[in-house]
Amino acid sequence: MNKVTVLGSLNVDTILRFKRFPKPGETLPLTGKGIAGGGKGANQAIAAARAGADTTFIGKVGQDQEGDFMVKQLTESGVNDQYVQHSDAANTGSAFIMLDSSSENRILIDGGTNQQVTADDVELAKPAIIASDFLIAQFETPQAATIHGFELAHAANKTTILNPAPATKTVPTELLAVTDLIVPNETETETLTGVHITDEHSMIKGAEKLQALGVKTVIITVGSKGAFWMRGTDHGFVPAYKVNALDTTAAGDTFIGALSSVLKTDFSNLSEAVRLANRASSLAVQKLGAQPSIPTKAEIEQAERA
Repeated sequence: MNKVTVLGSLNVDTILRFKRFPKPGETLPLTGKGIAGGGKGANQAIAAARAGADTTFIGKVGQDQEGDFMVKQLTESGVNDQYVQHSDAANTGSAFIMLDSSSENRILIDGGTNQQVTADDVELAKPAIIASDFLIAQFETPQAATIHGFELAHAANKTTILNPAPATKTVPTELLAVTDLIVPNETETETLTGVHITDEHSMIKGAEKLQALGVKTVIITVGSKGAFWMRGTDHGFVPAYKVNALDTTAAGDTFIGALSSVLKTDFSNLSEAVRLANRASSLAVQKLGAQPSIPTKAEIEQAERA
């Protein structure tokens, strides 16, 4: 069983569904509304835990009902919440997820306490980091905290996974220097490298540019098409499973969490781990809500047998 620590965000998601996105100045009726646990970090931790990993979370919530709700979402999925701190300086993070009839999403975020995670907070979680096989982080918490976490992991010869989302044009060189695997989607890849992802040739070019920044292993997720991986000069494309998608909100997070649950730290099973992560992601998009949609290990295994 892999041991995974996730440093990241916890958000309460408000999900708004409608037939199409409104034009400026236009008012449209909703076709549905719901509340669910979310945040890239929390989603990835829950995905890892449900897929079978021994998972610990590092993050921060407010002294509010939303914070209690988010901690409950973690613990009910088997995530260790020992390093989730409660702060009265801000509200728990929140997100508003807008979904049209084709399940395309647009997301607005209030970072709240996610923006207050510090390097000192991460230092407190050092025992979890050095006991893990993988440390995962995203960009919904301050990068200074992530850099410190990745430095602690590397000093202990642990493997780091960076999901550069939401997209930023630059990533600190000191963070890339301690990143073992970077997992952007096609939009984030273009933002970081300037390469527009359209086919395997452009995926190779984008991955090579990411490698030139200092990260040896790259996975580029391309939605319903699948995922491309490159390690050194070796590379491959793993097609996605064809399903009817209802909500793609947690697809990428489910992919990363499930990947970490089965990936070997020497990356020797990289292609197979990507395939299994694709399987988990394909199950997630068939349900509504971020965390409610994330599959369990039993559900993934059942889909494998089908």
